[in-house]
Order: sequence, then C-alpha cells, then structure tokens
Amino acid sequence: GVCYVEGEKTERLKENMTAIHDENRETRSWEDAIFSGGATHIYAKAVDEANYVGINTYEQLRELDEKSANLKNKTIEVAAKALNVTSEEIRDIEVLKKGMTNKSFTFRCAGKKYIMRIPGEGTGKLVSRSNEEAVYRAIKGKNLSDNVVYIDGKSGYKITEYIENAAVCDRNDPYQVKIAMKKLRQLHDLKLQVDHEFEIYKQIDFYESLIKGESIYRDYAATKERVFALKSYVEANEAPKVLSHIDPNVDNFLFPERKNREAENDLKFRELKIVGEDGLRRKDLEDLRIDDVRLIDWEYAGMHDPDIDIAFFIAYIPCDRAQVDKIIDMYFDGKCEPGRRVKIYCYISAAGLLWSNWCEYKLNLGVEFGEYSLMQYRYAKDYAKLAQKELKEMKKM
Repeated sequence: GVCYVEGEKTERLKENMTAIHDENRETRSWEDAIFSGGATHIYAKAVDEANYVGINTYEQLRELDEKSANLKNKTIEVAAKALNVTSEEIRDIEVLKKGMTNKSFTFRCAGKKYIMRIPGEGTGKLVSRSNEEAVYRAIKGKNLSDNVVYIDGKSGYKITEYIENAAVCDRNDPYQVKIAMKKLRQLHDLKLQVDHEFEIYKQIDFYESLIKGESIYRDYAATKERVFALKSYVEANEAPKVLSHIDPNVDNFLFPERKNREAENDLKFRELKIVGEDGLRRKDLEDLRIDDVRLIDWEYAGMHDPDIDIAFFIAYIPCDRAQVDKIIDMYFDGKCEPGRRVKIYCYISAAGLLWSNWCEYKLNLGVEFGEYSLMQYRYAKDYAKLAQKELKEMKKM
C-alpha cells in the first residue's frame, strides 16, 4: 500500500537505507529500513474497498483507464500492427521468465496464442537481426522451426505461434537426446544456404573485445592459446558448410505432447544408451516423427561446418567424456571417424571459450550466469587439452 513518512522518521529512514546499502537488498522489503535500529510506529488509515483498486497487470490498467499514458507501449503496438488488430485485442498477456539473451511474453489474439520475443540487453552487439531474418526465410516451410508470423530485421522483435503442450528436450532422457540429434541431422542434410557465415574463432575475439578490462580467469591467455592452436586442424578437416543452428541447446528443441510415454527416468543420462538397442523406446520412435519436433531460436544461425552443432549441443549441458561420445555416436549412428570426433572435441573447446566470453560480456551489463559460465570455461580448458592429446596419439599411429 501507500505509506507516507515525514519529519524525524524521514531522516531515520535515510540513515537506515544507507546502513543496509551493501547487503542483499533484492530480497528485502522497504519495512526493513524503516523499522531497523529501533521502534518506529506506522499508523494505518482505513480506506473503504470501494475507493481503491489493485493494478498488477497491463490489462488491469487498461480496464481501469483506457486513456492512460502508461498504456502507450511500443511492444503491444508492434504486436497489434503485425497481426492487423487493435491493441485492445491483444489479451491474456503473461510475461515469461527472462531467457539468457532475450525477454518474452505470451498473449492471445483472435483465439490464437502467440509468443513475442524482445531482444535483451546488449544483444544488438551480439546478434545480426537482418541475418536472423534471412535464416527464417531459408527455413520457412521445411518443418524445422516454429511458425514465425512476424520478424523485424532491425529491432529484433519476433512473434511466433505458441506451441501448446510442448516440452523441451530432457537432457537426462537418452531417447529425447537421440531425437534431438536426428533433428540436427535433418537440418544439415537439407544443405540450406544463406549469405552469411558464422566464424567461431572470429566470434571469440569479438566477444572478448566487448569485455571491459581483463578476463576474470587468471589463466585465460593460456587457455585461449590452446584453443586457437587447434584452429589449423579444424580448418584442414572442415566438412562442406551448410546452414547450421549454432545455438541448439536442449531448451530449443520442442517435443509435442505424447500420451502413454514410458517413465521419463527409466534411463539416466549417466547410463546413456543408443535408443533402439534394447527396444525400451521402440514404440515411441515409431509414434514420433522428426517433423513433429521443432527447433527454435535461430538468431545465431549461419553457414558453418555442421559438426559445430553437435559440439554446441554438448557444451550447454554438463557431460563427461563418455556421455559426449555417446551423443556424437547418436548423430552418426555409431559411425564417426576418429579424426572427425577429435575435430568435434576442438569445436567443444571453442564453443566453451565463446560462451565463456559471452557470459563475461553479459556480466559487464549486470547479468550473471554463475555455474553456467564456469562450466563453459571448463569445456574450453578440458577439451582443448583432450583434443591435443588425441592428435598426438593419432600421429603415433
């Protein structure tokens, strides 16, 4: 509610706010400051419930005062114009949890549910929205992505039809991981073309240039040197470039709702097996078509050696080497040549360094990713060393 503070209480409040300035204020309420350091009496003034109304959402404000200046929301206006409706027809607005790059909200219009993407802080430096728009043109009608009804290559605003009852890929379910690899293989086999490339080593340097000051990792220079020492091997063994997703993390694979599924946890990721070997999920494999799975969020996509997508999928989740090899085998149906496997290790190290730099840049903007950031840096270090070791072993043969 509304609280008025005056006189001596005002001075005490200011002093207390200063005293708790360095503590975790995000989890504290303003009463902590006014009651801290001694008793302060706050007296209530009762107001008849007919004389006040609570406003917690955009739509409640619209119902109360449709002429309010606060209703002039650019995002809502963009959505209305894109769908050729009035702002009043954009209803049931629900803000989603912030993603790692963007913010999103869902809404309903004319009986359909949509999701609108709003670019997050600093993404204009990280992502080319015009390139993203070109990618969506290339994949349109290919049963790869969700249905995009609006995208602006300048602002980065995007509206897609919301997929009801969909679930993201469960990294602990080997069946779903296998399907995700098949979806990537479907994309790569199409050999789609766009006019821009994703150059991972240049992107590492670019993200590094955005970081203010030195890296938070004391051995960053040595780690980067190991990662870049593998560049010549990668370039000498590149597969023909095709449109690659670049950001195929588990949350970007949407699975349709399926009935009568076997228990999700009957196989743990630590016991990952190639699906079909023991028949545990054979019926599910028959029931689910790869075309029913949707791969979303193509903002980083571009031309590249497709093996990079396998590496990026792995880099987003905590895996040991045995699990990494299982995922690689899923993509290649157990037929990955040793040299190509080592190249994927090289890509894992590069992906780790890339996203570690990305996390450091976002940290400069006040966005912290904690353990995820550290995991990326570990991938950079560990897989650069592993790739170098494997290359030495290959030379002995």
